[in-house]
Amino acid sequence: MSTQKGQERQVGWQLRAQFAAGLSAMYAGEVPAYGTLVEVSGQVNADYVARLSGAERLGSLRRVTAERHGAIRVGSPAELAAVADLFAAFGMYPVGYYDLRRAASPIPVISTAFRPIDANELARNPFRVFTSMLAIRDPRYFDPDLRTRVETFLGRRRLFDPALLAWARIIAAEGGCCADEARGFVGAAVAACAQAREPIDKAWYDELSGVSAVAADIAGVGSTHINHLTPRVLDIDELYRRMSERGVTMIDAIQGPPRTDGRAVLLRQTSFRALAEPRLFRAPNGTLVNGSLRVRFGEVEARGVALTPRGRERYDAAMAAANPAAAWSHHFPSTDKEMAADGLAYYRGGDPSAPIVYEDFLPASAAGIFRSNLDSDTQADDVADDSGYDVQWLAGAIGHEIHDPYTLYEALSQETA
Repeated sequence: MSTQKGQERQVGWQLRAQFAAGLSAMYAGEVPAYGTLVEVSGQVNADYVARLSGAERLGSLRRVTAERHGAIRVGSPAELAAVADLFAAFGMYPVGYYDLRRAASPIPVISTAFRPIDANELARNPFRVFTSMLAIRDPRYFDPDLRTRVETFLGRRRLFDPALLAWARIIAAEGGCCADEARGFVGAAVAACAQAREPIDKAWYDELSGVSAVAADIAGVGSTHINHLTPRVLDIDELYRRMSERGVTMIDAIQGPPRTDGRAVLLRQTSFRALAEPRLFRAPNGTLVNGSLRVRFGEVEARGVALTPRGRERYDAAMAAANPAAAWSHHFPSTDKEMAADGLAYYRGGDPSAPIVYEDFLPASAAGIFRSNLDSDTQADDVADDSGYDVQWLAGAIGHEIHDPYTLYEALSQETA
């Protein structure tokens, strides 16, 4: 599987760009409202740049309009390790640990995000995939009997063809492949993330839905799929307004920091409501019945400057206020110069004109988006959590280092602007 003579070699960022484009085309076909979201996002971005000077301070119009992040869900460490092997071929590595069980709107998953970790790679193509794993070790959600049955179910399924994973490991080790091979590999990787159409065991799916709709989406079906794809927008409030004007039902709120007159920080997200999609179910008597699921939605994000640990403390304090927007100015100054001087945000070489974009995620926002698209709340028992989940456990379980976002941002801040 080496480069053939006379063929151009495709390296990580090129494979990643093809992968993101392929997933986007596939998802637009599966979820037509996503195409509308991408179209409106592009219009909002172009209008924003035309209207405001300095609009591209957090990314060029070309990069922002092309930018995507995806999300998938898996059930076990073995499945997450397979995801890590697949994404490594695209130059995407696990960054950050997110425990959505600890959010204000808890979801029984722990997560990491696969993305490039080098600044140049991010600039060429910043595709990310937020990947969640079902927390079946947590007794608040899964009693011993259900945990055993979920583990048995997950042990029988195969999310990715072993040949695809072997292919990915070779490409990762060799740092790329030839153009013809790239087309085949990317096509196979995209197909592995498509929504399957095999009948769903209704009794099993319903039982897991009693724990959480997310649990059912992860372990109630025989495969994984792209749960959402997220374009990036420069004015998320305007995007929300325009989508609503088009008759697209949006969730109730924009997640993350409030809109303020100060500098944009971290990440703001919203989405259109998950749409009912027809699926085939198998009843307990073996007959097939038509039904529908609401598990996939269209998310959109606006990114700001990355905050330091001190800045995150200020952020948490502001968000804990009764009215975060009103409290914001008490916690954050309005200019990059003041933000840099106070050590609240990251800038290359300490230069306030060179903000470092936040490339990661907020667990509260992720959980808020997940919950706002569900029909029912998660059910958790009032027992002690002895699961032992933390970032060290997850790294060991999947056999991959999980990079610390703060370490990456700090390294970037030491570079000259």
